[in-house]
Order: sequence, then C-alpha cells, then structure tokens
Amino acid sequence: MKATRFFLALLLLSSIACNSEEPADPDQPMYFPLATGSEWETTSLSDLGWNETEVPALLDFLEEKNSKSFLILVNGRIVLEEYFDGHSATDTWQWNSAGKTLVAATTGIAQQEGLLDINAQVSEYFGIGWTSEPIEKENLITSRHLLTMSSGINDENEFIIKPYLTYPADAGTRWSYHNVFQKLMDVVSAASGQEFEPYFNSRLKYKIGMDGFWNFGLIFKIYHSSTRSMARFGLLALNEGKWNDEQVVDAEFFKQSITTSQNINPAYGYLWWLNGKSQFMLPESQTVYPGPLIPSAPAEMFAAMGAADQRLYVIPSKKLVIIRMGAASNPSNPNFAVSGFDEALWKKINAVIN
Repeated sequence: MKATRFFLALLLLSSIACNSEEPADPDQPMYFPLATGSEWETTSLSDLGWNETEVPALLDFLEEKNSKSFLILVNGRIVLEEYFDGHSATDTWQWNSAGKTLVAATTGIAQQEGLLDINAQVSEYFGIGWTSEPIEKENLITSRHLLTMSSGINDENEFIIKPYLTYPADAGTRWSYHNVFQKLMDVVSAASGQEFEPYFNSRLKYKIGMDGFWNFGLIFKIYHSSTRSMARFGLLALNEGKWNDEQVVDAEFFKQSITTSQNINPAYGYLWWLNGKSQFMLPESQTVYPGPLIPSAPAEMFAAMGAADQRLYVIPSKKLVIIRMGAASNPSNPNFAVSGFDEALWKKINAVIN
C-alpha cells in the first residue's frame, strides 16, 4: 500500500514534468508560484538525478513518525509532495514555534518601512513598566534582544504578562528560549498603528500567496496554514526575503536573521536555528552542547523549528526547501526544537538526494 502510494505520486509528478514545455533542469531559473490559485510547477526526481529507490523508505519513515505532510522544493519547483493520515494539501496545521520566523520577518518589514528600529528600547513603543524588572534593567531590552532570545527575562514560566516578566540577568548576557519574543508582535502593532495580524497579512502573507491564520491563545500565538504555505515562506527565505521581483523583507535584515546573532548560542539567529556551528543550546536549558544541531544535515542549513517536529529546512547552495508537518514523532517527548528525529530524517533525505 505504501509503495503503491509513492509510485502513483511519482508517476503524477513525472507526467507533469514530461508534459511541460521545457524539461526539468536543476539549474533552471528560480520559480515562484502565482500568489493566487493552486498551479505550481514541478521537477521530476529522475531529472534531478536523485535516487528514486530510496523514496519509499523515506516516506515509510515519515508515516511511522506521525507525519501529516512532507514537501521538497528545488528552485521553487515541487519535487516531492506527500500527505499522510488523511491530511490533504488544503488542510491547515499548526507551525508551533516555527512560526517565530514569521514574526521575525514581519519585524524586519516594519523596520524597512521606518516604523521601528530593532536596536531601540522596547519601552519606546508601548511605554515603561511592561515588565516587573527594575526600570533600569527593563530599559536595557531592545527588540533585537527579543529577536535573539537574549532579553534576560526569566524563562521559568510561559506567561507573557507583567507579573511573570522578572529579572535574572541583564539583556544580552544570557540566552534563554522564551515566549517573551511575542512582545515583538506588540512592538509591530504599536509602531504600525494596527493589530499585528492585518499588518502581517498585507505586508507578507498576501504578497507571497500564503493561506492560514494566527491563533492568539492565552500563552501561545501560533500560526496555522497549509503545507504549501509553509513552503512559500521557505521559498521567500531561500531567496533572502525576495519574492519574484519584489524584496518583501530587506535583504540585509534577512542575512542578519540567518547569521549568529549573539555570542552565547551561535546556532541562533533572529528566531531562526542555524546548523553547522561549533556548539548550540536548546530550549528550557542553559546546557551548551558541542557540535552542530544536525550533523547529518548540510552545515549551511538554517531552519524554522516548532514543537512536535514542525520543520522548515532551507539549504541555499542546493536551492532546497524541505517541509515536514505533523504530530510529534515521539509523542512522549514533543521536543520544542531539534531532536533525534531530525538526524534520522536527514539520513533518509540524504539517501534520496545524494
């Protein structure tokens, strides 16, 4: 049944590629799907020279690990797209913390429009006293600290309300993965004079043709969308904030987003995770781990990672965007960031693409 499912999908992709006006070519110019409609160009695995015989093992692994969807783009074109457990191309799923990257991009857009400065104090946008820290400590916190998880605010709870925003360290001296990044949404809202979601929709979502919505919960603010919408954002990221001929997110800001942002956790940019660094830290811990996040993945890879293994991987030199959405691969341990699942998945991916 699993093998039949794969080969039907493979035949469909091969048929589309073969019927196109020009053959699939890994060195084709970058492709961007239209902002409206479901049309999306494809490239066949055979024209890329990939190992098709390893695809069933990859899909079986994904299914066994509670995946809902999996999608690979090369040069913006779909190479492999698969859905599991009754999920479909039009169904939405939560990004969890992978959606932090949407907040980072929107913050960058607001800065390029001259509405805010990420190096300015957060209190400039909605007044002093937004934390329970001493004012002189609160005034150290900039939007850049929120982008880099280095605000110094206490991470022992997940509530983002004043009584819980307390002081254990000066901003910039401690890396601590924390929901307080959500205050960036308030900064954007205050700076733009409108709620975050309509600003996000007009400046980012509609421009690249995403679907989806924000769920503003008491603790978490989580984006939900189709798999292809996450792929659209991945394609924007692959092109350093550019969509077709429009620079949606300032290129310099985006380059900063995927570069080590502080000297405490080199594997973290502006709410993006970075592979290939000498060491890394993980949520809910001050432990420093040696080596890269995912040894089997390309060192250049940067990623959006969310709880229960929501994944958006971007590999610039290979012009690759890879999406995995679904339930936790290990239900007893729904990691907030990288886990053993990533290493195992990348070994399966490498067997196909190398």
